[in-house]
Amino acid sequence: MKLKLDLHEIYSQGDELTRALHAGMNEARDKKAKLLEIIPGKGTGQLKKHVLKFLEKNYKGAYHRIEKDDKNWGRIIVHFRYS
Repeated sequence: MKLKLDLHEIYSQGDELTRALHAGMNEARDKKAKLLEIIPGKGTGQLKKHVLKFLEKNYKGAYHRIEKDDKNWGRIIVHFRYS
């Protein structure tokens, strides 16, 4: 299962952005999704940096690895592994 979280609409709303990221990670964990595709968009890269720091700070150990798409740098793929 692959889930998708598009952040284009809420990029400048700090609290809403945080809630969406928490909800996306929790939904992926609850549904035991293999992938969560987070789309911060291309822009200046500030939102992408924010998302990566958020994941590192709040969910370290909850995911297997993070892939920064080399063909579309406005996309982050979070990989999960369940035992």
